[in-house]
Amino acid sequence: MLKPTPFHSRTGPLCQGHSWANWAGFLAATTYEPDHLHEYNAVRTGSGLFDVSPLFKYDIRGRDALATVNRVAVRDLSKSRIGQVYYSVWCDDKGMVIDDGTISQLGEDHFRITAAIPTLAWLQDNAIGLEVTIEDVSEQFAGVALQGPTSRDMLQSLTDVDLSSLRFFRCTDGKVAGAPALISRTGYTGDLGYEIFVGPDDAESLWDAMMEAGGKFQMLPAGLATLDLVRIEGGLLGIDADFTSALQTMFPVQKLSVYDLGLGWMIKANKSFFVGRDALRREKASGSRYDTVGLELDVTVLEKVYAEYGMPLHLPYTSWNSAVPVFSDEPQKHHIGRGTSGMWSPVLKKYIVMARVKPEYAKLGNLIWIEDVVESHSYSIPARVVKMPFYDPPWKKA
Repeated sequence: MLKPTPFHSRTGPLCQGHSWANWAGFLAATTYEPDHLHEYNAVRTGSGLFDVSPLFKYDIRGRDALATVNRVAVRDLSKSRIGQVYYSVWCDDKGMVIDDGTISQLGEDHFRITAAIPTLAWLQDNAIGLEVTIEDVSEQFAGVALQGPTSRDMLQSLTDVDLSSLRFFRCTDGKVAGAPALISRTGYTGDLGYEIFVGPDDAESLWDAMMEAGGKFQMLPAGLATLDLVRIEGGLLGIDADFTSALQTMFPVQKLSVYDLGLGWMIKANKSFFVGRDALRREKASGSRYDTVGLELDVTVLEKVYAEYGMPLHLPYTSWNSAVPVFSDEPQKHHIGRGTSGMWSPVLKKYIVMARVKPEYAKLGNLIWIEDVVESHSYSIPARVVKMPFYDPPWKKA
């Protein structure tokens, strides 16, 4: 049976269509209103409030806390300071990605990892011989993500922390709506935003305060349907969409490396040992199988395809996360990869796709073709390789 999050007494009555999904064993709202686009527009023009309590959270403490996180993450955290947050992936011994998430330094010898899948046993295995304790604190904290251009002003009205001095990918302790909280300037939307974590006993009062304050800032609660749209626009990877965890498949063809996912920038050449380092060094020297890129589809061609059947242009109303063949040629003779996530972007007015292709086709501006099926017929739709993130507003880091 799925568990309710600490906010469920508030989110439950708001979920008008009773549209729920399973997120790590918890009930998570897919949409609150019948139409998710109202929630999407709130995120992009005001603010959206997401319940992110189901995230896995692991505290790493002790004299070797830094050595432990540096051993499991591909990022170099040797210069980390209290209040700093890193986005990183972690890999198996063969350099295949297990998961991605954030690593926050909360104290001199205290780090917290957030993750999408349970990795406590793997973390503990890789800390053998080090003076450190690793604890699953997932259910000790309730979390919300307040995301969108008005999020700073709204959160400032509820906290004693000077948010103008909290930089992108930094965190700090403070009070929000009177409750002790960890405030992190991070998120999964590609927009200005914050993640706020409080004790479960303070969850309801925090939600109530945010809902009361939200009206002035065009804030709405938002569900997973909106979250998937905005994370694609932000060029952010989704597990079980853009990659499969190396811990959750036994088939090598389904496992992907840091370089396959376009995240080679994370690895510093002089970083000391980390899990998967030697395999990734060999891969860098020999070349990777894939690169992850953004695509913009030519909807004028797609419109002509639908016109053949006397139909108007159909564009996806929600995001899709599936393997869609990509080719180097229109006749579909040379398969070069797959689209993994796609959507019609309401804010950009473009059909955008995250894709994984062979490196020789990943150059910006390259023309390739992606398959679309209309009335059970397969068509090749032209697509250009473009820079990600697709949506990158200047206020995100300001």
